[in-house]
Amino acid sequence: MIWIEGHLVSVGPGGVYGERMLQGCRVWDPKRSKLAALYYLGTELELGPDHRVLYLGAANGTTVSHVADYTEVVYAVEIAPRPMQDLLVVAGSRKNIIPILADAGRPALYRPLVEEVDLIYQDVASPRQVSILLGNVCFLKEGGTAVLMLKPRSIDVTRHPEEVFREAQTEIEEGGLRILDRVLLSPYYPDHLAFLCRRD
Repeated sequence: MIWIEGHLVSVGPGGVYGERMLQGCRVWDPKRSKLAALYYLGTELELGPDHRVLYLGAANGTTVSHVADYTEVVYAVEIAPRPMQDLLVVAGSRKNIIPILADAGRPALYRPLVEEVDLIYQDVASPRQVSILLGNVCFLKEGGTAVLMLKPRSIDVTRHPEEVFREAQTEIEEGGLRILDRVLLSPYYPDHLAFLCRRD
């Protein structure tokens, strides 16, 4: 990852979301991207030019654009038509973003479009967050990494977040993924937790 003067940056065309430029690079704002927050919190998750990424919950392409700056290709899955319009604009300025209008909970619909990937990154606000991840593991190569940004309030607003985290961890492990780390995203995103997992 590239850091300049204490700021995480990526190298690519700017102007995606009014991001600041620093020495010709795009500043990757941790307050606008949970993945950037994860890096600022010390996680060592490398993105390389030969990496293929399946991004679930692409929204309007803010984080997708930075991931694309580092990697070979990003398959960007988004279910909502309005954010997809913005994502298409972002993809228009880059050759390595493949926008897919689909439900991340129904991976069979886009299976013909997606190659085997090195990384699955999921940021989907759904009560089925863990099952969505496990349903997409079919795309993840052996030894690949999965990052789940878990939003406990989207699963059950009445339960304590830590209880939801524990239940999600059990479900992930029973689904065949090995958990490498759990990272709370405070202070950037209170009550959010990132699971970093490996497919062995």
